[in-house]
Amino acid sequence: MNKKSLRISLFLAIALLSNAVFAQEQSPEKSAGLSPYRVTATKVNDLVHTKLDVSFDYAKRYLYGKEWLTLKPHFYATDSLTLDAQGMDIKTVALVGAKGNTPLKYTYHDNKLFVVLNKKYTNAEKYIIYIAYTAKPDELKVKGSAAITDAKGLYFINPDGTDLNKPTQIWTQGETESSSAWFPTIDKPDQKTTQEIAITVQSKYTTLSNGRLITQKVNANGTRTDTWKMDLPHSPYLFMMAVGDFKITKDTYKGKEVNYYLEPRFAPYAKQIFGKTPVMMKFYSDILGVDYPWNKYAQVVARDYVSGAMENTTATLHGEHVQKTDRELLDGNEEGTIAHELFHQWFGDYVTAESWSNLTMNESFATFGEIIWHGYDAGKDAEDRSRYEKLQSYISSTKNGDSPVLARFHYADKEDMFDNVSYAKGSVILYALKNQLGDAAFYKGLNKYLTTNAFKNGETHQLRLAFEDVSGRDWSPYFNQWYYAGGHPILAVDYGYSNGKATIKVKQTQDASVQTFTLPVKVDIYVNGQKIRKEILINQREQDFAFEVAAKPALIDFDVDKIIVGEINDNKTAENYYYQYKNAPGYANRIEALQFIMQSKAKSGQQILLAGLKDISGDLRALSIDGLNLEDAEIKAAALPVLLQMAKADKDTEVRSAAISKLAETGDQAYTTLMNESVKDRSYKVIAAGIAGLSKLAPQQSSAALASLDQDTKDHISTSIAALYVADPKDGHQAFYTDIMSKGDRNKIFAVIGQYFQYLRANNNPAVTEKGIGDIRNVIERLKLQSYLNKQLSGAYSAAAQGKSQQAASATGIAKANLTKQADIFNKAAAELNKE
Repeated sequence: MNKKSLRISLFLAIALLSNAVFAQEQSPEKSAGLSPYRVTATKVNDLVHTKLDVSFDYAKRYLYGKEWLTLKPHFYATDSLTLDAQGMDIKTVALVGAKGNTPLKYTYHDNKLFVVLNKKYTNAEKYIIYIAYTAKPDELKVKGSAAITDAKGLYFINPDGTDLNKPTQIWTQGETESSSAWFPTIDKPDQKTTQEIAITVQSKYTTLSNGRLITQKVNANGTRTDTWKMDLPHSPYLFMMAVGDFKITKDTYKGKEVNYYLEPRFAPYAKQIFGKTPVMMKFYSDILGVDYPWNKYAQVVARDYVSGAMENTTATLHGEHVQKTDRELLDGNEEGTIAHELFHQWFGDYVTAESWSNLTMNESFATFGEIIWHGYDAGKDAEDRSRYEKLQSYISSTKNGDSPVLARFHYADKEDMFDNVSYAKGSVILYALKNQLGDAAFYKGLNKYLTTNAFKNGETHQLRLAFEDVSGRDWSPYFNQWYYAGGHPILAVDYGYSNGKATIKVKQTQDASVQTFTLPVKVDIYVNGQKIRKEILINQREQDFAFEVAAKPALIDFDVDKIIVGEINDNKTAENYYYQYKNAPGYANRIEALQFIMQSKAKSGQQILLAGLKDISGDLRALSIDGLNLEDAEIKAAALPVLLQMAKADKDTEVRSAAISKLAETGDQAYTTLMNESVKDRSYKVIAAGIAGLSKLAPQQSSAALASLDQDTKDHISTSIAALYVADPKDGHQAFYTDIMSKGDRNKIFAVIGQYFQYLRANNNPAVTEKGIGDIRNVIERLKLQSYLNKQLSGAYSAAAQGKSQQAASATGIAKANLTKQADIFNKAAAELNKE
């Protein structure tokens, strides 16, 4: 599962509300002392085969189901069966026999179906249970998490067709244990079953499920029954259905179907969105030595999805953010998500984490899969950027080096496992292990893990044993440190030179409660234009190292391969960083040098930023643009021609928009023509930068240019428009925000709601304030966002009330009365939120 788009939108919303830094993934929470120990689910009975026959009542949001469930005792003989069945009406439970069905006694409570079998079965005997039931997902009282925002398993989207801007769809979401909301099962990841699902739908709709479509039967009542069959076993949470008006674009990999299911208007762009999938399949197959293990691979895009994407076996379901036109793709694609879900087909589906405590065996690997795909597709710099971003994402959600254990057997709720530790930290831990093992041994170890546990379950110990078998080396110390203990090192590193020796002092400064780490580190010492490689071992809280050198080093590059999963704080000088950017040009070294220069604001660093305008990485070109000091005449003279060329022709639209914005900051009216040209561009990012630039250089032209845009463009640059209206908080601009609050989906709301609050704070009309707070209250109720935004809004409203009161203290007359009334409105809104 990938939750990127949701977490980024949520970050934007909360950052704008609170003006505080917020982790882009769910922040990991300490779980020490929590009980009980989360054991793997005990197997009393094993699922063998699941056969379903389902149809839908759109008006009631019901699924009518018939199920034939084949099981056998796992080891011990048993005369009972317990199934997970959430919020259902159970009509019939019977034993299937050669002469017909025999009713069985059962009880149903607490979302569990307890069945009394007709006899005690041994593990050499299979039996089949028939169940007739009705699933009522919309009546189910369940909660989701920051990663998966709802957990009712089965979703009816616009089932009555009243929303003319949204298609009618049905789709499922099984992870973590929500498949049992639409069919009775043993809803645990350590179960594996084959399946067959007959789906009856209106004939106009397309269906998708796991495995292959074996039959389509046209019924007399205007419906059609599609039967999908999965011959290979997989876990219940990976079962899926999708029903809707999808147009299928066909592709292939080694003769296997590779299909893309999109809304018809996006179908022309299917190959641009998903077209690299067959290449990804070959890359992963080759590098793992296990060819894509399933009979087909499909990707479907669903509306109102509750997470980023889900790796259902043979049929990944994506949220609508993946669905883009060719124009939208100019500003970025979702290849990372596509790669993440595909890698799950091996790590998560082919071999499945034995328990949620071992989620790292699914999510760390899928995130690692993103990293290596970027390297294969776009080169080492792209790979290094990807893992750098994963590391920073993890670190940003921690404090003082403290974080939960990766293989975590104590947690409050299984949903807590979907955090920055299981995803980001786990991926860079795997990358560091690859570095230490070497690529050949690492991938041979992955091959052994996959082939040994094929169609079964795995845990971290089995991965360790696979690496040990391949390499002949005991990897227990590595796993004990990174998988079974938490936190990360924070290294204070001091470089020196005396008596012909380069010195390195290293101190581990993470909290005393966090373990002391053992870290093999490669160090490059740059002396007289030469690079000297040294290898050191850090295994104490404080250590000193010294190396004889011919002269004072120009740079000591600590952790050359950048595999330390932690933070490094060192005493490099400005000159060290300048040398580093030019001579130790890995991605992490370059961004570190540029960030130092931007923070130091030293004039001497500006020449490096000028060089950064030609960096191979677009994000570093954009970073260099942001750091340029155009108040320096010399830098300005050198930079302006380059910025103008970048604004017009850089291949990266983020860079183009950054250059346009930088030129607008000069206030030079000569760039008005550029701004107007940018507004006519196809890139939404470039258009947004042009509109913002005009607002600075020619405000009247900005308003006219904004008014001239078509509605599609306005919709795509709504965040930029919202920012403009914050700076110009006229009463009439409220209609823009109100429209988004009343119609926008979750991502659109998260993108704009913070700016709406800032607009309300900047506006001085109490009627606008009251309506705005009502708009926000309504959208929170409509999209059930209370758990995400109420706390932040309460604090934001209280702060706004205080600010209005302070303004009122120095105002007079009507202005004073209005400000006082606004303060009261904000205070009342905060108090109401605090009651909830």
